Amino acid sequence: MKSAFLILLFSGALPLAAAELRVAAAASLKETVTDVAAAFERAHGIRVIQIFAGSNVLARQISEGAPIDVFISADEATIAKLEVAGDVGKATPLLTNELVVVVPKESARVMRSTTEILGFDRIAIGDPVAVPAGVYAKAWLDEVGLWERMGSKCIGCENVRAALATVEAGNTDAAIVYKTDAAISAKVRMVWTAPVTEAPAVVYPVAVCKNSKRPAEAERFVDFLKSEEAGKIFTTAGFGLAEK
Repeated sequence: MKSAFLILLFSGALPLAAAELRVAAAASLKETVTDVAAAFERAHGIRVIQIFAGSNVLARQISEGAPIDVFISADEATIAKLEVAGDVGKATPLLTNELVVVVPKESARVMRSTTEILGFDRIAIGDPVAVPAGVYAKAWLDEVGLWERMGSKCIGCENVRAALATVEAGNTDAAIVYKTDAAISAKVRMVWTAPVTEAPAVVYPVAVCKNSKRPAEAERFVDFLKSEEAGKIFTTAGFGLAEK
């Protein structure tokens, strides 16, 4: 039902305009891509329609033929599957991020080591089977030998913002989210950052979709994403810039 709804949204509710691009991006990019799109519109006069959801949801829509021009995924595995299927062109790394553990702002909980995550009874993560943030979280806990003990305590969510929202609402003790998500919320605080020696690299790649009606404009938008102006927007929000 959700899949059919999104296709209807893409194909019917948003008629293709003379100068218009549709950009699908991971939920964790909502604020920054919105700002970058606005700057691109001012510079090039091309309207950018943005669609935000879990990367897995967006990838499914692209594979089903949704009229998307540019896709920014929260992980390389999701976009690689689209490359193999011929649904997108060559993907290139754009941004990096970090995994953090957050708790409600009023909580007195602290963490001094990764193993102290065992003290939480309910912890929200992205769906560990499908959502990049959840896949990253599971890989991290697997790497340190804690997934077998933590898996039953983890509440899988449809995307990383949904995981963040459970903590904001007080429905879970903690969540594993991206550092940039934690930074935008006044209702949570970070208590631990996954050490780079333990956690998988969090990389956001970008690619032009093969069914784009405006591939030249789509490439221009991708170039703009890698510009100094866009880079300042991303780094101010806490993202890292992937090596070119």
